[in-house]
Amino acid sequence: MIKRIGVIGLIGVLAAAFCAAQMGTPVPPAFRSDVRLVEVYATVFDQRGRPVTGLTRENFEVADNGEPQPILSFESSDSELSCAILLDTTGSMIPALPAVKNAVTRLIGELGENDWIAVYGFSASLRLLQDFTRDKSAAKRAVLGIRTGGSTALFDAVAQVALDLSRRKGKKAIIAFTDGDDNSSYLNATVALARVRKVGVPLYTVAEGEALRSQSLLQQLVDISKRTGGLSYAAKKSRDVEDIFQGISRDLNHTYMLAYTAPQANNDKWRSIHLIVKGPKGYKVRAKEGYEPN
Repeated sequence: MIKRIGVIGLIGVLAAAFCAAQMGTPVPPAFRSDVRLVEVYATVFDQRGRPVTGLTRENFEVADNGEPQPILSFESSDSELSCAILLDTTGSMIPALPAVKNAVTRLIGELGENDWIAVYGFSASLRLLQDFTRDKSAAKRAVLGIRTGGSTALFDAVAQVALDLSRRKGKKAIIAFTDGDDNSSYLNATVALARVRKVGVPLYTVAEGEALRSQSLLQQLVDISKRTGGLSYAAKKSRDVEDIFQGISRDLNHTYMLAYTAPQANNDKWRSIHLIVKGPKGYKVRAKEGYEPN
């Protein structure tokens, strides 16, 4: 990247170089380095499958392509979270909408008082129904006010929300609910899912209704959720929705986030992440499995 400087700035640079040359002092090259941090979200469970809280940075070790990396930042399970809720608002959602609204408003109520919540709706296009807020009442109103209609552009919506969320600091997560296969996105599944994996924000997906009939869609949702450290669910009955969102709520309230500097990569190949939790034997950890360096 070439950085432009004014005439005065140029004169100053040349003068400094001349003086240094006269004194026999080498002029260090000017350069700009963009450091990329890799964020890893982790949920830890004991032998009985219960979430483990109270862990610290010292309890974690991370390796990138097998090479140990120093952990530069750490967010505990009770640190604030930015959660983006992405809801299908297509016409086919009408039968499931009451159950979805009830489950989502309950989830919002169970998030921490310092957590940030945004609500999006998508059909043929993405709509921001409520920007990030700590006002749970406002977020609930946005959910309860959802109206349905239109076709399904799931992949476009997920990719854009991931981009929006990547600009925020601290722990982040996306919850996406869909009841239909994608039939309106400009991005195909491969491109959209690659973008979300690159951002690395955990994605929790819930498929219901017509979406359950598309095996390719279900496999794509499983793949992207697993690779980002989230989970994928299939709501086969309307009453399953409530239990699923309760499970997601528990997961979000027990998630850790750590970050390290991405090592220099010579290509765009997928790099593996291996996370170890030090502590009593039997601890199990769920985290994303890797990332694309560029």
